[in-house]
Amino acid sequence: MNFELTEDQLAIKMAARDFAENEIAPTQIERDKEAKFPYEIVKKMGELGFMGMMVAPEWGGAGMDTISYVCAMEEISKVDASVGVIMSVNNSLVCFGIEKWGSDFLKDKYLKPLASGQKLGAFCLSEPEAGSDATAQKTTAVKDGDFYVLNGMKNWITNGTTADYYFMQAMTNPELGYKGISTFIVEKEMAGVETGVKEDKLGIRGSDTCSIGLNNVRVPKENLIGEEGQGFKFAMETLNGGRIGIASQALGIAQASLEAATKYSKQRKAFDAPIANLQAIQFKLADMAVNVDAARLLILQAAKLKDDKQKYIKEAAMAKLFASKVAVDCALEAIQIHGGYGYVREYLVERYLRDAKITEIYEGTSEIQRIVIARELLKA
Repeated sequence: MNFELTEDQLAIKMAARDFAENEIAPTQIERDKEAKFPYEIVKKMGELGFMGMMVAPEWGGAGMDTISYVCAMEEISKVDASVGVIMSVNNSLVCFGIEKWGSDFLKDKYLKPLASGQKLGAFCLSEPEAGSDATAQKTTAVKDGDFYVLNGMKNWITNGTTADYYFMQAMTNPELGYKGISTFIVEKEMAGVETGVKEDKLGIRGSDTCSIGLNNVRVPKENLIGEEGQGFKFAMETLNGGRIGIASQALGIAQASLEAATKYSKQRKAFDAPIANLQAIQFKLADMAVNVDAARLLILQAAKLKDDKQKYIKEAAMAKLFASKVAVDCALEAIQIHGGYGYVREYLVERYLRDAKITEIYEGTSEIQRIVIARELLKA
């Protein structure tokens, strides 16, 4: 595979970098400290086409490829992973799913405003008793004339308090197990939708996360995505692409950690010389650089396969598994190189660690990624 970026892909990468440095960076510490959602930033990202990057122009998107998307995700997440995950969910989990599975009616009504950034979406799969075991859905959807009546509770929903539309997984036929799960688009303003209190999180604090309650929510039958019983397949295929997005988020954190550690090592002196001259520091930087580049290549491989419409389940899982570990490891090393300064907000690297850890958990834990990888290997 040739991973040299085209002129268009490079231009997108540079545009994302400029936007991140000029629009996101100035308020990153404040938003992290106060857990503030970046409303104005997300609005501007929509105007620039970053919220529906891979959606066809006819449905309000930018019509870009997956490689362009991961380049932009890395640059945005390098400055603020909270903004990165907001962007990732809307692109990978929301827009991708409705464009592939939704009717033209749903695309016109919901995809256009989502892809253009006028509206924001959330993906609702996890429940109090359904995390890694996504088949254990308790939320139900009962057909009632021209509506489905939804009842249940969803947990850990990114964009939960700020989203306009929820992509909701629910059981339409519990007797069929996972084959009885279906997907619906639920509007936040529908009667019976209740957003819980925003979680007070360790990291990605600028991104809101909450529980969503459904109390006899009447959803028009037209808001069913695909057919009844296709919900689990919808969720799994959507998450495959989502893992590329989260891997890119993790890569951004890792790259930021490497750059911060390299810069500091040249400035900080010990024993009358920059600590960059010390072999102990050089070995840390070298290992970080190798792992960051390896993670990037795994991500580009998965993205290229997706663009070429080839199977990419194993490659996406590998990219997420490795990149998320690299993000945590690089953030830890960046703190170690900074010494005591790495423990304070001003130097940012403490936030990189707090932000990095979640990449090993959401959209499939590292343990789940290993299961996916092994399963795909054993199919060969």
